[in-house]
Amino acid sequence: MGYAFRDRALLERALRHPSWLQDHPGEEHNQRLEFLGDAVLQLVLTEALCALYPADREGTLTKRRALLISGAFLAAVARELGLGPCLRLGSDEEAAGGRARDAALGDAFEAVIGAVHQDSGGAASGATVRRIFGDLPRRLEGREGAANPKGRLQEFAQPMHGNHAVRYELVATAGADHAKEYEVAVFLLDRRLGSGRGPSKKLAEEAAARAALAELAVPPPAP
Repeated sequence: MGYAFRDRALLERALRHPSWLQDHPGEEHNQRLEFLGDAVLQLVLTEALCALYPADREGTLTKRRALLISGAFLAAVARELGLGPCLRLGSDEEAAGGRARDAALGDAFEAVIGAVHQDSGGAASGATVRRIFGDLPRRLEGREGAANPKGRLQEFAQPMHGNHAVRYELVATAGADHAKEYEVAVFLLDRRLGSGRGPSKKLAEEAAARAALAELAVPPPAP
């Protein structure tokens, strides 16, 4: 991260998943620091995007910021930093594979940023965020269009077939309650274009939409 904590207890707390308290009652988990870190990220990235894209409207800036603070993106950053092995999880969460979950990783990253802010203030947390995120246009490249496959599919189909031509159908579920996998098929009118799987219906629908875009040979959005 390029930051040395003065109070290491803050860092330790930032890495404690709420499940940790099941086995260690009386300790404090990372949700308050996560709340603080989320606010820090929003502010720092908003300022950075406004400076980088002075001609962009609010809506475009909001979409770019949303990509940079999405759970999947923050989890990817957490993996870059190697936070996964550092997480403190309860035994049940550990057994369920919680160390690899996007939610746990993204929340921990936000908590770590909150801990930096609490440890040294806004200048230090802002510098840390900017250093970790690095080149924001490079981070955003390829994500802006790819991040919304359902929207791209709808935009492709709507002019020719109308607003309700695309539909998604849940075709299968598998796995235990804590590790469900969903399979969703996507149809254009009565034509099945493809299917996708994911740990939630939303993610399965997005995977199905990507398969449909590939089947229809819809070109990627221009950079």
